Amino acid sequence: MNYKKQTLSFAVILSLGVTPYSNLNAQSTSQSQTAMTDIKQTDNSLLSKWTGPYGGVPAFDKMTLEELQPAIEKGMSMHLMEIDKIANNTKPATFENTIVAMEKAGKPLDRAFTYYGIWSSNMSSPEFRDIQNELSPKISEYSSKISQNEKLFKRIKTIYDASLKKPLPADQQRVIQLIYENFAMEGANLDAEAKKRYAEINKELAQLYTSFSNNVLADEENYVTYLEKGQLGGLPESFVKAAAKAATDRGEPGKYAITNTRSSMDPFLTYSNERELREKVWKTYYSRGDNNDEFDNNENITKILKLRDERVELLGYENYAEWRLQNRMAKNPENAMALMNAVWPAALARVEEEVEDMQNLADAEGADITIKPWDYRYYAEKVRKEKYDLDSDEVKQYLQLDNLTQALFFTAGELFNYNFNPVKEGSVPVFHEDVKVWEVTDKTSGEHIGLWYLDPYARKGKRSGAWATTYRSHTTFDGKETVLASNNSNFVKPAPGEPALISWDDANTFFHEFGHALHFLSSNVKYPTLNGGVRDYTEFQSQLLERWLSTDKVINQFLLHHETGAPIPADLVAKIKKASTFNQGFATTEFLASALMDMKYHTTDPKDIEPREFEKESLKELNMPEEIVMRHRSPQFGHVFSGEGYATGYYGYLWADVLTSDAAEAFAESPGGFYDKEVAAKLVKYLFAPRNSMDPAEAYKKFRGRDATIDALMRDRGFPVPETQQTEKTEE
Repeated sequence: MNYKKQTLSFAVILSLGVTPYSNLNAQSTSQSQTAMTDIKQTDNSLLSKWTGPYGGVPAFDKMTLEELQPAIEKGMSMHLMEIDKIANNTKPATFENTIVAMEKAGKPLDRAFTYYGIWSSNMSSPEFRDIQNELSPKISEYSSKISQNEKLFKRIKTIYDASLKKPLPADQQRVIQLIYENFAMEGANLDAEAKKRYAEINKELAQLYTSFSNNVLADEENYVTYLEKGQLGGLPESFVKAAAKAATDRGEPGKYAITNTRSSMDPFLTYSNERELREKVWKTYYSRGDNNDEFDNNENITKILKLRDERVELLGYENYAEWRLQNRMAKNPENAMALMNAVWPAALARVEEEVEDMQNLADAEGADITIKPWDYRYYAEKVRKEKYDLDSDEVKQYLQLDNLTQALFFTAGELFNYNFNPVKEGSVPVFHEDVKVWEVTDKTSGEHIGLWYLDPYARKGKRSGAWATTYRSHTTFDGKETVLASNNSNFVKPAPGEPALISWDDANTFFHEFGHALHFLSSNVKYPTLNGGVRDYTEFQSQLLERWLSTDKVINQFLLHHETGAPIPADLVAKIKKASTFNQGFATTEFLASALMDMKYHTTDPKDIEPREFEKESLKELNMPEEIVMRHRSPQFGHVFSGEGYATGYYGYLWADVLTSDAAEAFAESPGGFYDKEVAAKLVKYLFAPRNSMDPAEAYKKFRGRDATIDALMRDRGFPVPETQQTEKTEE
């Protein structure tokens, strides 16, 4: 997920775990002029303006790692020169000569960071990681030279104070509010000594975030479980073929590789009838970053927590969570905890029921076992078959990636009036042969909206999980810029000639991430800053889009058997819908455990925290079921410890899901159901197109006519609806 505070370069900085506007004074004019002279003498393609069709596209086919570090360093110098010029303007500060000038600045660096992001997320290598380790503190220093530039902040504050007396046009008012608040949160009001320490902390954190992320990636790459032919019991044929290809690609022909990623681990634990191997694969996956070796992340966590706490103490906050949540929908950690605590007991109660069902089945089979974490998926699948006569592998035969991609396009056409057409091969450069590109246009007018890039498959050097990002965002303040959006997944690449079949959960994730892409593509804002987002709100749009996967129109048209082309049978669809709340105890508990731990880490004095023990004791206090582990254990919790985007913000998925469930009921209650044109128009107008140009709570009220409550969420998960909603309303 990609969130922008100023220009795209800042969005990328956020994804790297470096907070923009961090400290120090701006470069002197003479230094900046020298830097610009050097830049003009350097021909670096990563800084060059994008050329070609569609308003210019990244030159992914020409990018070289040798140019990366010089490009980032030169780009930062160029941007600092622009900032220096703005800060030292002798004319009175105005929105145009200060804020608009800031919005325009840094474009060459934006472009360089786009390539950096590709190497960081999609094509990492030992060589890149060396560059990343060297650059991360420099990026932090660069960021610091903006955020603690006293002259710049004085101009921003002048404009902000004036706007409180005489408001600017709505979008400009929102821009100056966001920029001023961000500078203030980043220590612009600190004294010189505190600013210096603040900058030092950010520099240390930048290095720790990079180390944390690379340690997890190293464990994902270094730990692979190889199987022999006699160890494949229970595994679907498509998975076996993909595992054989993965082993061959790693120089182990004749074997079968279970890679240390969720997309490989999850189906193995679901289907393998080799219990000892399930235990091995489970322990390997959940031990990432926690192997007492050079890639162990526990010390990194300790240092990160202490530095975060010290930094917010400089600003006068009691803890990191209090500082971080002040501009989120939750407003404070107490409100976030209230929501989680409202759901947690129901989730635990459901887990007890699920485990009892699994244990009874295992006993009936004479398995002579007690359900353990590596058994949960396996026996949950058996219970699913018994209770609902639903076989996940049978469902998977109808979930072909190409058809699901078309389902995404159909949904976008119905809700957003978009067309997706593949671009002519070779007309748009890509960074890997697996990447495909589509042009997005308006179905009625034919207007070009942007491009959509898809990088679907797992490979060495690509970080795990699924995410969406932008290479360029929509703006109109300096000439119209169209959107370059991308979705990135880690589906297991099929053997040659075989279809890519994915699970129902993976299909949900595919729709989820496409929701982010539609949020990018539908942007109708003028200024770059407004393309950002409030973290506990931005997951709402993507979570909502998941609902269209299970609509009749998508099911009947796109869930086709990969061999026969026959549509999924109505009785199988009925089983899927009937089982929609199945295993919600597991899904909710593994997520909430991570979200609660995130909040506990950032509301506890860090001097009292040793990560392994703290995780263990905290989960014990929460009555965490022994049969389930956190979705993201602490030493691999990249959302929280490889950057700051989701630190104390992982609860945001649940907060957003309150909105999601409530908004879904708005569609369900309408005459046209999930394809009701009137509700869809309001959805786009108020919840997608504005991005961060209005307060999220206000935007939701415009869409729904009221605040959301927790009721719909509880109904969706099959949990009892609470009698009171006093702590769950989203306006809190």
